[in-house]
Amino acid sequence: MIAQELKIQEKKAVQPHGETTKTDTYFAPHVDIFETEQEVVVLADVPGVAPDGIDLSLEDNILTIQAHREPPNHLGQLILEEYETGHYMRRFTVAETIDQDKIEAALVNGVLKIRLPKVGPGQPKKIEVKIG
Repeated sequence: MIAQELKIQEKKAVQPHGETTKTDTYFAPHVDIFETEQEVVVLADVPGVAPDGIDLSLEDNILTIQAHREPPNHLGQLILEEYETGHYMRRFTVAETIDQDKIEAALVNGVLKIRLPKVGPGQPKKIEVKIG
């Protein structure tokens, strides 16, 4: 990436903004990031999250992924549970080379795909010089 369209913040324990009175657990979803000449694509693993459980926002050039996984309905006595219920949160800094008005996202089989199209190169134009 020339100007680094998407800057990854160091992975660490995730904390929501501000102070909270809830004791909810937050996980940082694993991501894969791909780049082409036209766009940057982020694939985030959010297993068990329903489409209405995702909040994707962009504020002050920070792309925030938030998602909530509801507790599963068990069909019998639970013997082992390795998937914890909680929230997902991950933040990325988006460069000026991304067209923020055209960002798209889709959730398929527990994978959130975010497409961040790049701004096209400026087209040459003639600038009129006014007299007087």
